[in-house]
Amino acid sequence: MVKVRRFTLTAIVIGATLASTPAYARNPFEFQTPVTPVAQETLHIHNLFLATIALMFAAGMGFLLYAVFRHRKSRGHHAALFTGPRTAAQWVLVTIPFLILVAIDYVVMGIPAYHAVLAMADTKRDATLVVKITGSQWKWRYEYPDEHLAFTSNLATPREQLAGSAPTDPDYLLEVDRPLVLPVGEKVRILLTSTDVIHSWWVPAFGVKQDAIPGFLRETWVRIESPGVYRGQCAELCGVGHAFMPIVVDAKPEPEFRKWLAAAKSDAERTAEESAGHLSLDDLVARGRKAYATSCGACHQENGRGLPGLIPPIAAGEPYTATPELTDKLAQRGFYRDGRIVLGSVDQHIDIVLGGIPGTPMPAFGPQLDDADIAAIVTYERNSFGNHTGEAVQPADVAKARRAPADRDHHAEEFR
Repeated sequence: MVKVRRFTLTAIVIGATLASTPAYARNPFEFQTPVTPVAQETLHIHNLFLATIALMFAAGMGFLLYAVFRHRKSRGHHAALFTGPRTAAQWVLVTIPFLILVAIDYVVMGIPAYHAVLAMADTKRDATLVVKITGSQWKWRYEYPDEHLAFTSNLATPREQLAGSAPTDPDYLLEVDRPLVLPVGEKVRILLTSTDVIHSWWVPAFGVKQDAIPGFLRETWVRIESPGVYRGQCAELCGVGHAFMPIVVDAKPEPEFRKWLAAAKSDAERTAEESAGHLSLDDLVARGRKAYATSCGACHQENGRGLPGLIPPIAAGEPYTATPELTDKLAQRGFYRDGRIVLGSVDQHIDIVLGGIPGTPMPAFGPQLDDADIAAIVTYERNSFGNHTGEAVQPADVAKARRAPADRDHHAEEFR
């Protein structure tokens, strides 16, 4: 009996200790320290559930062990013959646990969970900033609609680390070139969508995991209470580059956020003005090399050779074999002939990068990249990997192609 009581007491103490909020906030195998109201509420409900389960387990195990030792056969006890409650005492013993479970389900757990769900769904009230997040294979694009600012966030892990030829750093696959910057203490309404497949924007410290679905606009919100850098990942298997879609959020105090916002808008305007002019071939190739590495290299590969049977190479003259559905579309656009890749016209090249090729792995980069980046990518591809056209595609050429969306849509439909 003494051992049984000690076991039961120990189980209760362990359950209560593990269920405490500080223990879970510090445990590296559990929740990250919450920095938003939603994350704090989620952790509270998690701890409440765990404490309840631990107490139920301890109580049930205690009764079971008591019954096993107190009514064992060696003490002269025999198995009961009844198959259900018959006496008033038996009915009471059956009803009390049932009522306890109902109270736990609908009161102890149900009410906090209900209020947590309502809080998560309340995206508009008191929101002072709106951010639109668009997932693409395999990057995130962040837009501040009211501020007329947008940029793309790409994986910044060096390719040497991806190839295993260099030691990894602590933020391996969790670093980006441009993080999302948000103010501390303000409610931020987040709109999510996707350009291709289902992605999922997940930042554990925010308690946010919201799917980004093509053709739909999903909503969530955050109010970050502590400045710092918070990391997350795409949490929906979205293709071969799924592991290369990290999320980095830099939370700044409101005055610092406003300074960053003003500087970012100024840089964007200056870049737009520079891109509006005539760029030299060398400048375009240098810019295109960087843009290709972040936007195209995952599929077409750093050496431009693509993936056999799936992603075509960039170099003209390279042999390529794939399904007729893919090779026919390349041939119709002037990029495939007699089993080999050929270099089509500049206009077709721009059209493919802008609008993609429907029904193939080639996505549309028009919504993701600006005119200068697309012009640089096309120029780089036409003057690298063994191609030497000497052609310099200007941002104005891409802007002109953008202004004819109806023609491009008709053209894309023609080859479906």
